[in-house]
Amino acid sequence: MRKRKVLLFLAICILVMLGTLYICNKKISNAATGRLYTDVNAIPFNKVGLLLGTAKYLSGKRDNPYYTYRIEAATKLIKAGKIKYLIISGDNSKENYDEPTDMRTDLIRAGIDSAIIYLDYAGFRTFDSIVRAKEVFGQDSLTIISQFFHNQRAIFIASKEKISAIGFNATDVTNSKAFKVQVREKFARVKVFMDYLFGRKPKFLGPAVKIP
Repeated sequence: MRKRKVLLFLAICILVMLGTLYICNKKISNAATGRLYTDVNAIPFNKVGLLLGTAKYLSGKRDNPYYTYRIEAATKLIKAGKIKYLIISGDNSKENYDEPTDMRTDLIRAGIDSAIIYLDYAGFRTFDSIVRAKEVFGQDSLTIISQFFHNQRAIFIASKEKISAIGFNATDVTNSKAFKVQVREKFARVKVFMDYLFGRKPKFLGPAVKIP
């Protein structure tokens, strides 16, 4: 009898977890409906783009395709005149790890004018990047640049922060790493709701940065 109760409890826990994952995923996906673009010619103009950071290299110093494709997407948008300024928001929590500066360097190599780029070194999470875009950089309208699944979550957060946001989808990745990323994304979406439930704030805010 005791074993049955334990199994029943475990089954209920699994069902609750799966239901939570489904509901959170659905709400976030729905929030991005009609707000995501893959065609640079079709996307509307926004004064400011927000490029979400990621590591340049994977373990073993292998190139990270998520990074490469985001650089390509941001370059396309700027050269097509679809954004005027770019905030690069990423993690710089360690002395030898600096996502924004890496991205800035590679964008300049791609022919982008450094004068239009603003760096946000405290974008430790997507949540922090979106909130800081409004609270620090003063933006209430953005074009967010990342992969499709990431843009969905970022747009949901932007809507919660009263930011009018659209997303430009960088090329997605299809390999064994992509599967792990997609699994992690499901739980990241649940964490978004936990952040708002518990009233969490970005790790840092700091002084305002004015974009012309």
